[in-house]
Amino acid sequence: MTSQKRFIFEVEAAKEATDGKPSIGPVYRSTFAKDGFPNPIDGIDSCWDIFRTAVEKYPNNRMLGRREIVNNKAGKYEWKTYKEVYDIVIKLGNSLRSCGIEEGGKCGIYGANCPEWIISMEACNAHGLYCVPFYDTLGSGAVEFIISHAEVSIAFVEEKKIPELFKTCPNSTKYMKTVVSFGGVKSEQKEEAEKLGLVIHAWDEFLKLGEGKQYDLPVKKKSDICTIMYTSGTTGDPKGVLMSNESIVTITAGVRHFLAIFNESLTEKDVYISYLPLAHVFDRAVEECIIQVGGSIGFWRGDVKLLIEDLGELKPSIFCAVPRVLERVYTGLQQKLSVGGFFKKKVFNVAFSYKFGNMKKGQSHVEAAPFCDKLVFNKVKQGLGGNVRIILSGAAPLASHIESFLRVVACCHVLQGYGLTESCAGTFVTFPDELDMLGTVGPPVPNVDIRLESVPDMEYDALGSVPRGEICIRGKTLFSGYHKREDLTKEVLIDGWFHTGDVGEWQPDGSMKIIDRKKNIFKLAQGEYVAVENLENVYGQVEAIDSIWVYGNSFESFLIAVANPSQQTLERWAAENGVNGDFDSICQNTKAKAFLLGELVKTAKERKLKGFEIIRAVHLEPVPFDIERDLLTPTYKKKRPQLLKYYQNVIDDMYKTAKEGQASVQ
Repeated sequence: MTSQKRFIFEVEAAKEATDGKPSIGPVYRSTFAKDGFPNPIDGIDSCWDIFRTAVEKYPNNRMLGRREIVNNKAGKYEWKTYKEVYDIVIKLGNSLRSCGIEEGGKCGIYGANCPEWIISMEACNAHGLYCVPFYDTLGSGAVEFIISHAEVSIAFVEEKKIPELFKTCPNSTKYMKTVVSFGGVKSEQKEEAEKLGLVIHAWDEFLKLGEGKQYDLPVKKKSDICTIMYTSGTTGDPKGVLMSNESIVTITAGVRHFLAIFNESLTEKDVYISYLPLAHVFDRAVEECIIQVGGSIGFWRGDVKLLIEDLGELKPSIFCAVPRVLERVYTGLQQKLSVGGFFKKKVFNVAFSYKFGNMKKGQSHVEAAPFCDKLVFNKVKQGLGGNVRIILSGAAPLASHIESFLRVVACCHVLQGYGLTESCAGTFVTFPDELDMLGTVGPPVPNVDIRLESVPDMEYDALGSVPRGEICIRGKTLFSGYHKREDLTKEVLIDGWFHTGDVGEWQPDGSMKIIDRKKNIFKLAQGEYVAVENLENVYGQVEAIDSIWVYGNSFESFLIAVANPSQQTLERWAAENGVNGDFDSICQNTKAKAFLLGELVKTAKERKLKGFEIIRAVHLEPVPFDIERDLLTPTYKKKRPQLLKYYQNVIDDMYKTAKEGQASVQ
């Protein structure tokens, strides 16, 4: 591992395999932590301290904003200042306490991101309550499980989610006694609540409950749990990740330290668009960072089709995204280019090549081609509001071609990060203007230690010439365990090291590349092990594919797949090859399946995959895998058992047809 640049240093030596335990690679740390990990600001020991000190420092700064709606049309953003938010938080806290909710009580929050979401969270932080978020995409079954498992006694809920919450009754009412709507409550809902043994309040009505009452705020310690964040879980019941004040305070210190090194410090002038679910640690951690510096958080309207319009109105400076969103941005830009005519396309391609070439030579994105930025790429920048200086992608891998494209055309830093709920989000992140880090998640952040552990079953060796193994994390950002599941905690937290289940490969510069998932491994009939996630990453590089699910089992000798084709690519191919019909019918066309299978096989051979790793049959699915059909988690990870159940008939047919020796496609 030698390189001109190296962004990690060794703090502990490697260990050979012993007593049936696998070998362990050296422990590494970011070079930005040469003098120790960055310390949180003195006096900030809890999430409440983050907000409280921001109110003291920036009382009149805009804090939370939403678009005013006049005659069903969205207008400008209306803002509440830090002091105004603080006053509502204190009122809300008094109301909570007047309902008999004491320190250590569990408070659920269910709904899309909005000012009331953050206000409810801060009221929990103030009074030492456990904030228990539910993804707004969760159905009543999962919500009922979380309410009962966490013993949630009061739930704040988005107005339109009230019917869904009521479906959790009567099982949930063993614990849940009070419901507070973010908006109003219909009279029939009041009656229904009464029958269910619940008390339900409209937001404004609930705020009045604590009038004239004053409750002392308990002292909060770093070790106190502030949130139970349930992971969306690809299999089984969701796990309640216990998050302490310390893990959140530590991550905000690390983010501030990291950005300051690159002269990109967060400031009170920063504006953030809140649309990724606050029930997910990625968004929660970023919003805590924005609050700490007195920045502004503007909320979207809850519709992904209107997100670009919200961006145009808010003009944020920080834009966090999951790959799904950036893929949409990329596809939209590609479509505009394809209909823009020959000359426009030519100019764009020349400008792109020129700027990308200069960036590869080591120039920053600002210096690489200012002329092209002004004339060609400025439209992209304006499309995101015109002020974005950092795009951060997380929660799933971002394809390299999309990352490099955006690094050139978005006229801002595009960073990719990696982390888990259990590590309080950011654990690795790529650096601004380091093109060598494309396709990786970058080096470790400056407040964790990282090591790889060999996975002999999968032939990953942490001591090999190219070190590969399960990524293990140590540091104060780590969670405190799984709620009521000490058995699961002991499985993954061993001697202070959190075992992520993700397989990584160190790059020469100290960046990490995620190459596999330890658990997503199955055996084919002939006894060969298949690391399916790695294969999906390889096959996902086929231009004609947006998403792919590869399947096999121990009763079959070969792999098959269900793929979401790229509509644009497939329709272009159909037009060139005399295949008529709309997208749905093209997907059912035998020629189209043969074409796509051919592309998959070609890629497999180029990447020197083994014979048993080559897909033998493919089904083209025009409807993208989605959360609504329970095929993806809220962070867009594939739910393999659910995909199997949903496509069982398709799979059976594919295997049957392939075995009968007919055409290799179904």
